[in-house]
Amino acid sequence: MSRNQSIKAIVLVGSRDFGRCPLTSKLPAALWPVLGKSVLEHLLTSLADQGIRQAAICSNGNGSQLATLIHADNRLELQYLDEMLPAGTAGCIRDAAGDETDALYLVFSAGIICPPEIEVLIKAHRDGQSDLTVMFNPVNKNGKLQGEPAGIYVCETSILKHIPTAGYFDIKEGLIPEMLRAGKTIHAAILPNHAGNFRDRQGYLFGIANYLKGKPKLNSDLKACKGDDSQAVWISANAKVEPESRICGPTVVMDGAHISSGAVVLGPAILGKNVTVGADSVVVNSVLWDGAKVGSNCQIRRCVLDHNTALRANTVEEEKSIPFKQKRILERLANQALKVTYNKAGKMQRELQPLFRKINERLPNWIQSRKTRYVHWLAGVLVLIAFLWCYKAGLADLWNLWHRSDEYSSGLLVPFLAVYILWSRRMAIAQCRIRPAVWGLLAFIAAQVVRVFGLFNMYSSAERLSIVLTIAALVLLLFGWQLLRKVSTVLLFLCLMLPWPNRVQAAVTLPLQRWATSSAVFCLEMVGYEVIREGNVIHIGDVRVAVAEACNGLRMITAFFIISGLVVLLVRRAWWEKLVVLISSLPIALLCNTIRLTITAIFFTILEGEYWEKLFHDFGGYAMMPLALAAMVAELWLLTKLTTLPDKEEAIIITRKMSEKPQRQ
Repeated sequence: MSRNQSIKAIVLVGSRDFGRCPLTSKLPAALWPVLGKSVLEHLLTSLADQGIRQAAICSNGNGSQLATLIHADNRLELQYLDEMLPAGTAGCIRDAAGDETDALYLVFSAGIICPPEIEVLIKAHRDGQSDLTVMFNPVNKNGKLQGEPAGIYVCETSILKHIPTAGYFDIKEGLIPEMLRAGKTIHAAILPNHAGNFRDRQGYLFGIANYLKGKPKLNSDLKACKGDDSQAVWISANAKVEPESRICGPTVVMDGAHISSGAVVLGPAILGKNVTVGADSVVVNSVLWDGAKVGSNCQIRRCVLDHNTALRANTVEEEKSIPFKQKRILERLANQALKVTYNKAGKMQRELQPLFRKINERLPNWIQSRKTRYVHWLAGVLVLIAFLWCYKAGLADLWNLWHRSDEYSSGLLVPFLAVYILWSRRMAIAQCRIRPAVWGLLAFIAAQVVRVFGLFNMYSSAERLSIVLTIAALVLLLFGWQLLRKVSTVLLFLCLMLPWPNRVQAAVTLPLQRWATSSAVFCLEMVGYEVIREGNVIHIGDVRVAVAEACNGLRMITAFFIISGLVVLLVRRAWWEKLVVLISSLPIALLCNTIRLTITAIFFTILEGEYWEKLFHDFGGYAMMPLALAAMVAELWLLTKLTTLPDKEEAIIITRKMSEKPQRQ
């Protein structure tokens, strides 16, 4: 490696992390503040201070937001790469790489509060004499024991030939195994100090503590002074700290903050701009973002408060991320909307009443006798048309997903199966009393809130879930509780047409793929084959069988859930028997997928030619569904035999023939 290499920094921002932390779903970790600047800005400034002049920022759907909110350093030549589809960590390196043939890439996770010195990274990389160096945090102060990954990589341009030219590719799961198979060495180095990389609240607070305990670069308006525990406390000149309050460092009190009398702040802590801590409140090891307000007599421990968050008096919060909620505003808007709706509806009813009276007089007698029933059904048809029109974009997206994705193609059948189930129950449904419930209006508003949340946060799963919630709300609003209870199981069945959230699918995909590979290897060894497993690749002699992500069994699980749900809704069995069938659908689907993989691997050792291999591969997948259905039928038959007593018992009569006595003469 040359010492005159050009150095380029690549910052991996990723996408919003839904579910891990309430704040990360609202604001990417790269934009979390540290003393008035975002974490990403701190990282870019540190790189510029150390002589880096080229940097690429890779994100997944947040590129425009990052470019707007980040105040870029003029010393850096920034390149924004906004991936529409996830490219993976190694894929981002591929996309950010320039035309240089002798460059050194410094890859950073965006959520790094205490970035290390560039010279330390380059020296560790050159000492390891490898194409890729993975940096680890120290587990203790001596820096000799290897801890968790620091989210920092140092790599040469030679790694690019091990990365596919397109598609998703990860460093840990893809690049490192590929380089090891090619005979390359991967070097691991330990940083002298923790990098402060984080992905959630705990990591953020830990990184802030390390940052404040070091030598932080602070603005000139922050004056250092000794706290009550003799540790450093930095207070802005425009901050107001009451004399009877107590502050223990390391703590930063920024511009416009107000600490009331009797309040206690125990560091490491940061109080952002215009933060208010009420009287007699206690804030321990927490970070309060700009505009946050803590009422009197509150206790806040190891928490992160979002911008402009207000906590009422006597609130106790511990180890939480507290996002800003506009609850009162939404309630006020909802009440105003209801008042306007009722006023408009009453006025419209008074204006249209003469017209309705004339129409009613002209209707035939047989229609007038059944007018109430027809009005309800006519309203239902009109509402259905309005529903389809309002959700036409979401339904079109679902339609395209069913045709595009093999995992969820079976969801196309769910609406038609639901209609069939309702038709089979039409006699019971017809006996339900139609009594519209006003709670349906509130449920409808809640469903639309879920939809707006999905649209605003680009969370498609929430938007799709609102489809089913809206249907349930309309049933309650138009027909009442009795009919809703009657069709509640069908509404739950409709949820099977929705794809899983991306986070859930990503969490189960890799374990399912590993399980499929392990189970197939076990079955092959049971039948006498000598098998060598290499990741998700099975070697049977000279034949190499790769268990792809599409073969992990998710497609079969989703399809079999639909079949098992249909069977459970149609058969007349006890509730616990239906529950057994539903629970057993998962192991049956996994077992069928294992059988398919095993048989496919065996036939791959016999068949030759790509056409025949593909033909048998697809045929094996289609053949497993009848097998899974047969397993379910066998399960129902077994439950019947184990739990059902015979209808008739044949009486067994034992007779004894009496011996004839000798006649007396």
